[in-house]
Amino acid sequence: MTYELEIQIEELRAELRNAVDGAERRQIQAELDIAQAEMIVAAAEMDGLAEAEPPF
Repeated sequence: MTYELEIQIEELRAELRNAVDGAERRQIQAELDIAQAEMIVAAAEMDGLAEAEPPF
């Protein structure tokens, strides 16, 4: 899963560099922020710092 997130993040960064329209840049930046947050969570889960399932 983290490999796919890494690829997605790199693609979003490339899109952000090439975006001209302000609205498009904001949309891409929001998607990039979400993907980076997901990467942080995935890394924490892999390191055992976070639980994959929410507590009951």
